[in-house]
Amino acid sequence: MTNKINLGSKLALYPTPVTVVGADVNGKVNWLLISHIGIVSHDRVLVSMAKAHYTTPALGLGKKISLNLVSPEMLEKVDYVGSVDGDKEDKSQVFEFHRGDAGTPVIDEAPLTMELEIVDIYECNGFDNFICSIANTYVNEDNLDDNGKIDYDKMHTVLFEFPTYSYILSGNVIGKCRKMHDNWQK
Repeated sequence: MTNKINLGSKLALYPTPVTVVGADVNGKVNWLLISHIGIVSHDRVLVSMAKAHYTTPALGLGKKISLNLVSPEMLEKVDYVGSVDGDKEDKSQVFEFHRGDAGTPVIDEAPLTMELEIVDIYECNGFDNFICSIANTYVNEDNLDDNGKIDYDKMHTVLFEFPTYSYILSGNVIGKCRKMHDNWQK
């Protein structure tokens, strides 16, 4: 028996990737830090936003957003866009960006960006949970392996841990999936 303690109903699936959502809101680009994201299937992701965010009401079915992963070098700007309200501050010039092929704002310095189209919305306890199809994925060339695949060990993206509101650095491979079981003895 272990010494596990029941903490009750606690959300404990952390850390999660820190991302910056880019969206067109009221005629200009707005950036929003979002860490409540998830994989729904191989071609769908979930982006969960509090309804109170400035960006959330501007989104709906068929709208497009970008989802930008964060490097440590971006963190001060990312923390800023997550700390100020887009209704009170113009955050459109915080990052240099270009428009991706689907028309979304793509942060130039982000190590990886996905352009997404909202295909479904699930409301839950003050949050809009956007189910998004992936239109395009952009990655910095230096984050690819020799076979042209994304190498997350090179990327060192930032993660978020909710209980202490801390940022954590990713990037240590500790094993290869579907290979480690060969060493386990029944």
